[in-house]
Amino acid sequence: MTARATLTQPSTIRFERLLPGPVERVWAYLTESKKRALWLAAGEFDLRVGGKIELLFDNQSLTDETAPAGARGAAKHRAEGTITRLEPMKLLAHTWGWEGGMSEVTYELSPRGKDVLLTIHHRLPDDAGLKIAVGGGWATHVGILEDQLKGAKPRPFFSTHAREMKDFEKSLAEARV
Repeated sequence: MTARATLTQPSTIRFERLLPGPVERVWAYLTESKKRALWLAAGEFDLRVGGKIELLFDNQSLTDETAPAGARGAAKHRAEGTITRLEPMKLLAHTWGWEGGMSEVTYELSPRGKDVLLTIHHRLPDDAGLKIAVGGGWATHVGILEDQLKGAKPRPFFSTHAREMKDFEKSLAEARV
């Protein structure tokens, strides 16, 4: 199931993708640093409401594609936040410091037979460029998660992200018509 990010409120992105299960396996890829580093970012999560999270991004390490000069997301960076909701195997929400602002991301897991529906809501500062980058970013990162769960070679990060950002920008423009 290929999915595209949608804007559900002026500054909230929603993204869904059906992934190979079971729920416990997908949960581990959300919460364990070594597994999360394969598709999003390493970093420890103190799994309790009020616990601190750290995201250590190194998109260059996600695939064997070399970042083109000036590619968005090519530099390593760090983000921090706090867990705001936690229902093990069902829901994880945390704040996420973002380019001088704060955002909040919520991951929901719903079993669908042998598969798992991952739904992500990301509430962001109201910045058009940031929304486009994040919408494209979730499509790219979760695509790589899907590849990891299927045991497939991860899709290229930078070219996929550039394409997904263009697609999300186009869908936002069409929604305004």
